[in-house]
Amino acid sequence: MRYLVLGFLCLATIIAYIQRSALGVPSKQIELELGISPREMGLIMGTWYWVYAFAQLPAGWVADRLGSRVGLAIFAVVWSALTGVVGLATGYPELLLLWGLMGFAQSGLFPCCTKAIGALFPPTGRAFGSGMLGCSMAVGWMVSPWITAKLIAACSWQQTFALYALPGLALAAAFALLVPRYPEPVAGGSDQKSTDWQKLLTDGPMLLLCLQQFLRAAATAFFFTWLVRFLTETRSLTTEEAGKLAFWPGVGGMFGGLFGGTISAALLRWTGNPRLSRQGLAVAAMIFGASFTLAASLVEDLNLAVGFLAAGAFWAYTCGVSGYSVAIEYGGKRVATVFATMNMCGNIGAGLFPSVVGWIVKSFGDWNLALTLVAGLYAADAVCWVVLNPKGTLFDEESA
Repeated sequence: MRYLVLGFLCLATIIAYIQRSALGVPSKQIELELGISPREMGLIMGTWYWVYAFAQLPAGWVADRLGSRVGLAIFAVVWSALTGVVGLATGYPELLLLWGLMGFAQSGLFPCCTKAIGALFPPTGRAFGSGMLGCSMAVGWMVSPWITAKLIAACSWQQTFALYALPGLALAAAFALLVPRYPEPVAGGSDQKSTDWQKLLTDGPMLLLCLQQFLRAAATAFFFTWLVRFLTETRSLTTEEAGKLAFWPGVGGMFGGLFGGTISAALLRWTGNPRLSRQGLAVAAMIFGASFTLAASLVEDLNLAVGFLAAGAFWAYTCGVSGYSVAIEYGGKRVATVFATMNMCGNIGAGLFPSVVGWIVKSFGDWNLALTLVAGLYAADAVCWVVLNPKGTLFDEESA
């Protein structure tokens, strides 16, 4: 049962990341057709993350009450339908609204996924499940530029978004029909207290967990928002050529998720030390991620720069496993709410970053400054993990 559900969770994640990353490749074409400036396109990209971020708490609340199985099917139908109608936009306001609504609907994906992993996997298996989610994120991000570039070469960007709606709708139907109901804690019963929102928003370890996610997600957003544009404008590549090269950091992220989940689970089994297997791994990963990303901004060779970016993505996704695992363990029966709070903060960072990059490029005309900022955020993330050391679960009356 657990691996059947995990397979569906991973497939849903791949589809969602293909959909959410699809705007980057045709961004220049959309700007020209709809009369949108690069600054406005950055705001559209950023708005997706802002809406997605602030929808996390209500999405987590829904997941904790409906359960991950029902919640994921509903969310997938809505976000896929909205993806399909993005091509109906005729200008900046419509595209901003439709893209933002799609982000709102996708907010339920990971609260449902982490709730399911927490319910179905033992503590020693949760890092593996989280790693598979991280790997799936990277697969979706990795193939999205390549698939989108191919589709846009054959049809319009409007038709591309319509086609992207179909896999999500099919997955929602298959998930509802093929996955039987599985045991999971559902909040809101008579035997459970209501969520202590003050504690959720003021607890020290919870704040650090949110801060590390803010920093890492903000930096990693570069890879699936501005990377194709970065390569076209700094290396004089065509959109299709840049889309092919943007594939490689996605490969790095995919293997980073696999590596992080595998090594974290192995460290926990070998040492019995959760802090070493979660926080220790995250500190090392973020130091490496910062180093490789900074190196990419300093080299002239195209292939070497892309290789360094792929290495940076590898270590960023390795670290992401620790964030997911700690959130699952610290969340207890309200894992969806705890994870959603952390993920909200991460997506606030991801929402800020595209606009910041647009401002940097406009003000200084130097794309390498954006990579330097990514490296700095990764380094600050390592510091958070040094300090972070949660005990037990956030809500004392609950256990995982």
